[in-house]
Amino acid sequence: MSEKPAGTAGRPEGTDATLWQNSPPGSLYDYIRVASFSLGSDGRIEQWSERAAELFGITARHAVGRDPLEVFAPADAHQGPPRTGAPFLAEGGLDGRAWTGLVPYQRGERHSGLAEIYVMPSENADGDRAALCVAVDVRALRGIETDIAASEAVFGQSPLGFFFFGTDLTLLRVNESFAQTFGRPAAWHRGRAPHDFLPRTEAERLTAALRQVLDTGRPVADIQLVGPVPGHAERRRWSVALYRLHSGSGRPIGVAAIATDVTGRRRAEREAAGVRRNLALLNEAGARIGNSLDLETTARELLDVAVPQFCDLASVDLYQGLLAGDEAPPGLADGSAELRRVAYSSAVSGAPVDPDDKPIQVGEVHRYPFHSPCAQALRTAHVQVVPGREGEEGGSELGAVVQSTLAVPMVARDTVVGLAQFSRTKGSEPFGERDTALAVELAARAAVCIDNARLYRREHERALILQRSLLPPGDPEAAGVEIACRYLPGNAATEVGGDWFDVIELPGHRTALVVGDVMGRGLRAAVAMGELRTAVRTLAMLDLEPAEVLSALDEIAHGLGRPGGKQSASRGVRGSVRPADLSEVYLATCVYAVYDPVTRRCTVANAGHLPPVLVEAGEPAMLLDVPPGMPLGVGGEPFEETEIELPDGALLALYTDGLVESRDHPLDEGLQAFRDALTDPERPLEDVCDHVLSALDTHHGEDDIALLMARLRGLSEGCVGDWTLPPEPRSVARARELAREQLETWELTDLVDTTELLVSELVTNALRYGEGEIRLRLLLDRTLVCEVWDGGHVQPRRRRARDTDEGGRGLQLVGLLSAAWGSRRIPHGKTVWFELGLPDGESPAPDAVEALLSLY
Repeated sequence: MSEKPAGTAGRPEGTDATLWQNSPPGSLYDYIRVASFSLGSDGRIEQWSERAAELFGITARHAVGRDPLEVFAPADAHQGPPRTGAPFLAEGGLDGRAWTGLVPYQRGERHSGLAEIYVMPSENADGDRAALCVAVDVRALRGIETDIAASEAVFGQSPLGFFFFGTDLTLLRVNESFAQTFGRPAAWHRGRAPHDFLPRTEAERLTAALRQVLDTGRPVADIQLVGPVPGHAERRRWSVALYRLHSGSGRPIGVAAIATDVTGRRRAEREAAGVRRNLALLNEAGARIGNSLDLETTARELLDVAVPQFCDLASVDLYQGLLAGDEAPPGLADGSAELRRVAYSSAVSGAPVDPDDKPIQVGEVHRYPFHSPCAQALRTAHVQVVPGREGEEGGSELGAVVQSTLAVPMVARDTVVGLAQFSRTKGSEPFGERDTALAVELAARAAVCIDNARLYRREHERALILQRSLLPPGDPEAAGVEIACRYLPGNAATEVGGDWFDVIELPGHRTALVVGDVMGRGLRAAVAMGELRTAVRTLAMLDLEPAEVLSALDEIAHGLGRPGGKQSASRGVRGSVRPADLSEVYLATCVYAVYDPVTRRCTVANAGHLPPVLVEAGEPAMLLDVPPGMPLGVGGEPFEETEIELPDGALLALYTDGLVESRDHPLDEGLQAFRDALTDPERPLEDVCDHVLSALDTHHGEDDIALLMARLRGLSEGCVGDWTLPPEPRSVARARELAREQLETWELTDLVDTTELLVSELVTNALRYGEGEIRLRLLLDRTLVCEVWDGGHVQPRRRRARDTDEGGRGLQLVGLLSAAWGSRRIPHGKTVWFELGLPDGESPAPDAVEALLSLY
């Protein structure tokens, strides 16, 4: 026979065990503290429960067998007026009627109370009248009533939605706020599961959370649920908090929840987030757009900010005419002018979409149809919303995914410079009024930067034209000299500065090498540099000595800072400058060197510039010992010149201080590094230049850099014919004979007749107007040069002879037959020269007969 579980003794077979369970600790009876006792037929107490002994403070030994009046009303109480419940205690309550009354009691000396006693008539086994009494302390009862009333008030009157789930996860009770929030009556919800009033996905989330809270006891603070509400088109959003309910003994009895409708708050949060996003986007736009003065870069910066933070697709089109420099290209007013797409960005795959559904590539020039939204935006300078054209046939591959497009004109200084388009694809939030305002602001900021870049590009191109026109060609040539040069602007963005170099061919196959540096930078320095370079070339053509050239340049530089070039107001005494005038002086440094390939001698003068570097074969590079002089524009000091003889193959380097000086190292270290970079002068000269620039710090961006390197070759003896003739008439014939023989030796027979004629004219003039011995010299290099020297100081002057004049046509003839001619002073007289181009087999030599006939 199997053993029954404890507590089942005397239980009928087949009876549900849960019906016979004892009340667990912490039940309602513990809160109420119900006491009981019974009265016999004689009106005396027959039974006294332990709860009664606890409530009234009287043990069963003192209560059983006694009259209730004696138990509840002590002896001293009889002396006073009857208390509530006294009739019941006096009569014994055995009249067969139920009775409820309040009975005072005294428990100990300090504690008194009031008990509510319910008397229920009963019978004993003999059929005699008896009574069963139940007593409850009034204060405990009133406390429970207060708690219930408070709970009902909170549950029923709270604006928050309260609801209770049982352990089977069905609703036990909901308040009216919950019913209104979810759109159905409160009675409808009782017994419902989450799937009955929420969409499937949301119901599964809530069910899983309920199970978690019920199993673990850990509350869930905020579950966001979304679902429809009957009678409302908008989907609602609720915030639900869950916590487990327990009985007095701690047993879980369900899950309580609070639901709050946060749809409006969520909408406000989205709007606030949109405002914050737009402000952040504008802040980012201010930081990123306009960092470059390049049109394309600025347009790309706009799109980098907009995609994907603001839109999914974006493009920028600018008027082609404005990019070309036109102020008002045709069609600008009505939006029909040509545009060029300068930038495009996409966060999705595919090609750009325009109103014509034609992909436009970056760099492509196009027009928008006159009645298109984009043309209207350009024409009216107002934003146009271009809706997506989903479902139309023949659309582009993105036509089905673009939701809408904002065509935003880019306006700068009341001029429309282009069009920005922002597109969002299906699935993205559609453009709103705030988005439109943001798009206008982004386009406006970019438009101003693009217009600045456009204006800068126009001025920059003009400055570059000026700069390049002031520098010699990339591969200058000179007789007996191999040239290589480099120019690096200190500011790569402007490429305009005050450094310059020049290679000037002088008479007699001599070459002038010039490097200068106007103090300052930018267009102002470039203009001053251009004026000085032009002055150097003009002075060089006068065949002045290097020191004389720098002295004349000093006067010119000082006049550059004066209105109209006046100098008398600034110089009281020759060579003195008042300190107040120094701010107006254009200061510049310059080194001027003249190399004669026949004598292989180089004459150098310096005006405050760094000395040239000389490299001879087998020798380390050295700085030439040249008097430094004062910068041009200061004045007050004469310039000195130094003459040195240089062997064939020697390397002479002229440069500006930007090559050897920067904030990172002192000048001495830069000069030493420059000399160290010239250790292999036998390499090709272009390679030597590149090596120098790579070995030195040429990217510091602090100053312009000019580098001019010359490898000096000299003319061989076989290319020079030099004779001295006596000052007598027969020297004319002798000069023609020597010239003929020399040209035949050089195999230049095509130039014999012309050379004889011109040599005869120059020697005749030397005999007629000159003094002393006559020197005839022929030089052959890239051209043929003939020089006639004499001791006279009177320079020849070309004039137009009248028809009746018998003479005066010699220099005219020289000018007609030669490529160039001129005269220059020498220390002991003058030199008159002419130059002939070498025959190349294509162009015929000048016809002396035709030239003679043209003079008459």
